[in-house]
Amino acid sequence: MDKVKALIEGVTQDVIAYLVEEENVPIDKAVDKMYNSELFIKLSDRETGLYRESPAYVTSLLKDELANGKLIQTEI
Repeated sequence: MDKVKALIEGVTQDVIAYLVEEENVPIDKAVDKMYNSELFIKLSDRETGLYRESPAYVTSLLKDELANGKLIQTEI
């Protein structure tokens, strides 16, 4: 596995763990929210470099997307 893919998977796991542990979202719903988000598309796109950001930052982006119905982040 290449390093970028490993970073993407690590951040993804951390965001899902946050949803489960801190927001009390069932794991199947947390996985669904993450993998079906616009954020995950951006996170998976190596061009954005979003995979280099902290899990806390990526989590905040997902929380905003879920609250607003769309990803609002001008840098990506």
